[in-house]
Amino acid sequence: MCPDRAVLRSALERGEQEGGSVEFKERLTKDLHLADGRMESLAAQLRHRVLSGDGEATYVVGVTDDGGIAGIDHDDFSESMDVLSLLAEEAGAHIEDVRTWGITDGTVSAEGEADGLVGVATIREGAMLDTDSQHIVVGTAGHVDHGKSTLVGSLVTGQADDGEGGTRGFLDVQPHEVERGLSADLSYAVYGFDGEGPVRMDNPHRKSDRARVVEESDRLVSFVDTVGHEPWLRTTIRGLVGQKLDYGLLTVAADDGPTKTTREHLGVLLATELPTIVAITKADAVDDDRIAEVEREVERLLRGADKTPLRVERHGIDAAVEEIGESVVPVVTTSAVTKEGLDDLDELFERLPKTTADSGDFRMYIDRTYSVTGVGAVASGTIMSGEVEAGDELLLGPMADGAFREVEVRSIEMHYHRVDKAKAGRIVGIALKGVREADVERGMVLLPGDADPDPVREFEAEVVVLNHPTRIGDGYEPVIHLETVSEAAEFHPEGGQLLPGDSGATRVRFKFRPYLVEEGQRFVFREGQSKGVGTVTDVNPGDAAAADD
Repeated sequence: MCPDRAVLRSALERGEQEGGSVEFKERLTKDLHLADGRMESLAAQLRHRVLSGDGEATYVVGVTDDGGIAGIDHDDFSESMDVLSLLAEEAGAHIEDVRTWGITDGTVSAEGEADGLVGVATIREGAMLDTDSQHIVVGTAGHVDHGKSTLVGSLVTGQADDGEGGTRGFLDVQPHEVERGLSADLSYAVYGFDGEGPVRMDNPHRKSDRARVVEESDRLVSFVDTVGHEPWLRTTIRGLVGQKLDYGLLTVAADDGPTKTTREHLGVLLATELPTIVAITKADAVDDDRIAEVEREVERLLRGADKTPLRVERHGIDAAVEEIGESVVPVVTTSAVTKEGLDDLDELFERLPKTTADSGDFRMYIDRTYSVTGVGAVASGTIMSGEVEAGDELLLGPMADGAFREVEVRSIEMHYHRVDKAKAGRIVGIALKGVREADVERGMVLLPGDADPDPVREFEAEVVVLNHPTRIGDGYEPVIHLETVSEAAEFHPEGGQLLPGDSGATRVRFKFRPYLVEEGQRFVFREGQSKGVGTVTDVNPGDAAAADD
């Protein structure tokens, strides 16, 4: 029997004992189990189970009262989890983890071929987490093999690297990326701080360990780790532009120094006005003279971009926290192998203030989508403004025709920890009711149910051409990176052309479909070796895709 099945067998064998912490339910329905009087009774029962289990209870859903495996269909299971979440909240507890198994003819089978589901929900005492408003999000950048993922892996675990990049495998990455040692998509990591210092992951390969960090920390630091390999620069730009980042962390390897990719990534960080820290990595791999040489190269690079480098080991953490911003970039020399400089980064991330505002109505641009058995479609991204709660009615879109669809929030997870609500700046997965995962796409947005969005195919922008071999003429077609949108677009510059180094107005038109665009949003555009930045100055809704096509 596999370990997962052993969890189910253990729950069934413990049985529903008088005064015990295990409860069997075939299904839970809103009409019956949340009715007046019944909800209070069931919440009291759940509270009793939690207390009997020293702060933890187990609910087995999809089984009969005597523990027989029945299995229920996916919609009934989702409704049961919704009801159980509300009962737990009423009882001063929360659902910490849910595991599911497919059931066919009363026996465990592959979920994709199963007739029904049975699930084991772990209920833990204490309300769901509402994290501190000082939770910060840091986007990493840097050339391939410059050690950014390894550095982050050592930060979130406190473990020294083995010199072969072993700690990079602690990030939320795909198996083929671990095997090749190259990141091909955005990955995520988290650690935190309580009153006594850092709260790190003990076993990063266990999702529950990430949830523990979120649960125990008073302050969280989430990392969005981008891609260093040149062919995937588009993904890196998406990570730096499409997330609600508070800070950037640019790595430069001491055994290599600044490269073309380093300059490219620094340009994107500074063009988006993101307060940035530079970490010189791999200090263990070279001698002191080489470290000093790379430090001088980094300082020249920053001064060439009209930024003032601030050496943290020389000027101190207080100065770095106070001065970081529009013109000052702190520089820290580090080694994931010897852990040099990691204490300085810990102190910086513990003390740096949040830079993004939490005000405004809820809005989240979708970066990833996936499907969870028993839950359904999940949209993942960073909340750009406002807050969202389980049970909220939202709008999802725009679809290809410009329309928005009504959906409901089933549940919310942050780094595998289930929460009842989440605020701006949180990286979350939102399980949605009323839509298939296949219909949810990157670049779509989630908005309050009473919003009146007006997606556009065209908008006006003020742009700066950072690099281009010739002139940008009418009909120029770069890829626009705006929030999580990455879409080909046509430029129609005012006056007919823009030259390298020029700034000017242009009309921008998405080639294939409309998106939600708002005045003041910043974007990056790129085509071949050409690149630039822009700001949306005027939104002209016009007609959506249906009328255009």
